[in-house]
Amino acid sequence: MVALTQNFIPLYIGGQRRAASDNSTYDVFNPSNGQILAKVAAATADDCKAAVDSAAKAFETWQHSTPGFRSTIIRKAVDIILSDKYKQRIIDTVVQETVGSHVGGMVDLPYKVKGDILPSDHGNHVFIKKRPMGVILNISPWNAPLILALSTSLPALAAGNTVVLKTSESSPGSQSITAEILKEAGLPDGVFNIIHTRREDSGPRVAEIIAHPQVRKLAFTGSDRIGRILAAELAKHMKPGVFELGGKAPTIVLKDANIDGAARAAVAGSMLHCGQLCVSTERVIVQKEVADELISRIKTIASKITVGDPSTTNAKLGPAFSTASAANIVGMIKDAVDAGAEVLVGDLTHNDAFIKPHVVLGAKPGDRLWDRETFGPVADSVEHAIELANATTYSLASSLWTNDMRTAFDVASKVRAGKMIINGLPFGMESRFSQGGMGGSSGYGHFTIDEFLDTQMVSFENPNQPFVLVDF
Repeated sequence: MVALTQNFIPLYIGGQRRAASDNSTYDVFNPSNGQILAKVAAATADDCKAAVDSAAKAFETWQHSTPGFRSTIIRKAVDIILSDKYKQRIIDTVVQETVGSHVGGMVDLPYKVKGDILPSDHGNHVFIKKRPMGVILNISPWNAPLILALSTSLPALAAGNTVVLKTSESSPGSQSITAEILKEAGLPDGVFNIIHTRREDSGPRVAEIIAHPQVRKLAFTGSDRIGRILAAELAKHMKPGVFELGGKAPTIVLKDANIDGAARAAVAGSMLHCGQLCVSTERVIVQKEVADELISRIKTIASKITVGDPSTTNAKLGPAFSTASAANIVGMIKDAVDAGAEVLVGDLTHNDAFIKPHVVLGAKPGDRLWDRETFGPVADSVEHAIELANATTYSLASSLWTNDMRTAFDVASKVRAGKMIINGLPFGMESRFSQGGMGGSSGYGHFTIDEFLDTQMVSFENPNQPFVLVDF
C-alpha cells in the first residue's frame, strides 16, 4: 500500500484521502529545476466510478440543503483561505488575496436561484422552478490551479450540485487544497471529490466519467484543442458543457492614451504568470501616431525584467510550464521573424523552461505568434485597430487605452470579446461576473450559477377539465 506521506498527493473520494485502487502513482516536477515535487495517486477506472458514485449518493441530500447552509460554507471557505494556516500553503500572497476576494463574491450565490410565476392561457397556475442538475464533472487547468478550481466548482456547489474535480496532471497539489478548505468549512462528505490521472490516462478516464449516467454536465477550463475533443465526447451522450478555453487578448492603444500606463500594463499583462493565463496580453495594437513612443517605453520596461527561479532568487519572471512549452514559444517567435517580424527585446533562446522577455514588432494575422495562444502591429486608424483585434478565432478578453469615453464605448461594442477593460489589464476579474468567451476558440458559457441549474415547469390544473378523445 502507498503511504499517505507529505510528498504524496492522494485522491479525495467520499471525504476520505486515499491511494489509487491499484496503488499506481505518477510524478510531478518543479519546472525551475526538474526535481520531483511529489508522487500523485493515479486514478483507475474503478476510482473514477467510485468518485461519481460518491457524488451521486451525496446529491440525494445535498440538493435539499438550504441556501443559508451553502452560503455559510462558502463564507467559511473564504475565511479559511485568508487564515494564517493557509498563508504558507498558498505561497504567493497576491494570488491568495485574489482567491479570497474572488471567492468572497460568491457567498450570496445560493440566494441567486430564482424561479418565476407565469400567466396561463387556461387559467392554470404555472410555476417555473430552477433545480440542481446532479453530478458535475469539473476539469480545471494548471495555470491558475487553486482559483480556477474554486471559481468553477463553487457555483455548481452553490446551486445544489455535487462535483467531481479532475485536476491537471501538472498541478494536483495546488488543486487538492480545495478539498481541504471545503471540508474544514463544513462541506459534507461526498459533495466534493477529487481525482488525478496520468496524462496518458486522462482521455479514457474522462470519457468513462462523461458516460456515467449520473454525470449531468461538464465544466472545462483549458485549451481549445482539448475543448473540441471533450465537446465531441459530450455529444455522444447528448450532455451539455460549459467551456472557458483559450485567449489571444489584444490591447488597443489609441493616440490619446496615457502611454506610460499603457506600456506598463502591456508588459505586466503579458509577463504576469509568465504569460500563461488565458487572459494574458498577447497582442498590442497601437495607432501609428504614438507607436514609436509606446514601443520605446515597452522596450525599456521589458528589458529590466529579470528571469530565474523566484523561490531562490529575486527574479521577476519564473519558468514556463515546461521545457517543451518554452521551446514552443521560442519557435512561434522564430516563425514570426522568418515572416518579417522584428525582435526588439530577447535573444530567441530558452534555457530549459526559462525564457527571457521578448518584444516582437510586426507580427501579423497568419503568423502562429498572432493566431495561436502563446507584440504586434501598428494600426492606421481606430477602425483598423478593431479589425486587427478581431482577426483571430479567440474571443475571451481585451483591453483598450484611451481617454475618450465615447470612443471607448464605441470600440468596446465592436471588439468581439467577452470582456473589454478600459485603461487596465485584460484580467479584470470581477467576482460577480464570470469570465467567458463569445464562441470560437474561446469556448462558450459562463461559470455562473445558472449554468448549473435545470429549468422545470410545474402547472397546477383543473382536474375536472375536459380531455380530448375521452370527453364528448
